Amino acid sequence: MIIARIFSRIYKEGGIILIDAKGQKYICGNPRKEKPITLKLLKDNLQWKLLIDPELEFPEAYMRNEIIIENASLKDFLMELIKNLGRNEVSTASLITKKIYQAWRYLTNFNLPGKSRKNIEHHYDIGGKKGEQLYDIFLDTRHRLYSCAYWKDDTKTLEDAQQNKIEHIVKKLDIKEGSKVLEVGCGWGGMALEIAKQKNCEVTGISLSKNQIIYCKEKAKELGLDNQVKFQLIDYREAKGNYDRIYSVGMFEHVGKKFYSTFFKTMNRLLKDDGLFLLHTIGVVDKPSPPNKFINKYIFPGGICPSFSQIITPLEKTGLIVADSETLIRHYDKTLESWLQRFLNKKNLVKDLFDEKFVKMWEFYLASCAAAFRYRDLVVFQLQIVKNFQSAHRTRDYIYS
Repeated sequence: MIIARIFSRIYKEGGIILIDAKGQKYICGNPRKEKPITLKLLKDNLQWKLLIDPELEFPEAYMRNEIIIENASLKDFLMELIKNLGRNEVSTASLITKKIYQAWRYLTNFNLPGKSRKNIEHHYDIGGKKGEQLYDIFLDTRHRLYSCAYWKDDTKTLEDAQQNKIEHIVKKLDIKEGSKVLEVGCGWGGMALEIAKQKNCEVTGISLSKNQIIYCKEKAKELGLDNQVKFQLIDYREAKGNYDRIYSVGMFEHVGKKFYSTFFKTMNRLLKDDGLFLLHTIGVVDKPSPPNKFINKYIFPGGICPSFSQIITPLEKTGLIVADSETLIRHYDKTLESWLQRFLNKKNLVKDLFDEKFVKMWEFYLASCAAAFRYRDLVVFQLQIVKNFQSAHRTRDYIYS
């Protein structure tokens, strides 16, 4: 069985028992003696699909109950598999398929305003009120932030880690009282509202999600901040005004490679000459590559995680300056594991809201992303961007003091 031989090559540490649709067992690697991890393929043609396109076929088969994992959770199986796989491809066939997909994506992916709205609605406005319940289930209860948290050595809870993230970004932005601040991709408004409270400044948050903007406005009114914080349902290209500080957390991944130049030109237009812009985005430390097929089809259509070079090249052409950069490693895997655990604790409720296929899809999304951040090539980039040297700090003392 070819797929068994591939698994055997992948597993340098540990291993699995693979059982095909006919009940034939294959030992791959060195599985543990007590309750070995067992992978059952329940369809005859599944091994060929996995061989050619594992990135999409494995999660889809899991969603259809054509793959059964025994003696391990999905997360534990994926963690061990991806730890062994590292940054390599599963097979030559999957590498060729990925190259073809990369070319097709570049030719067909146009995140114009209308398409961007549809992409955002697919994920953030999922199921209307049911979607709002979904996000309440696994996000932090304090700010409802849907981006990488910041885990200090003594951080115990997701709520504290997300508060740490806000504090870290606020220090980098060095916001003064009375400043005009813009958040590009405001989510459910947690960060904008916290910054307004902390710094007594005027904040504008923009998003393409109708549900998010409704939530944001209600929350601002509830906190008595509706005269200080404004939320708008607009595309970043439609934003107007001049701002002392701009920040974007977890939104750049939705821009699309063809529009990076447009994005940075827009930030340049909106930022005051003595202003500062902070960009926080998922990225890859490897060479540029296409988005994961499963994630692109089911979770974030139109999304892509840029390499550092893909960010810097269009940014430099606008005349903007990267004053400082930080790569956050081993923060997002822990964030995703926290989200996954909270999700699984309420999976019966999620099943009632949606269905079993949705539960498996979302579980695979959170578990596979956690494994990718721990063992593949995914990180978070934080860039401080200015128009001139005088707007930048000489040292990082103001962040860590």
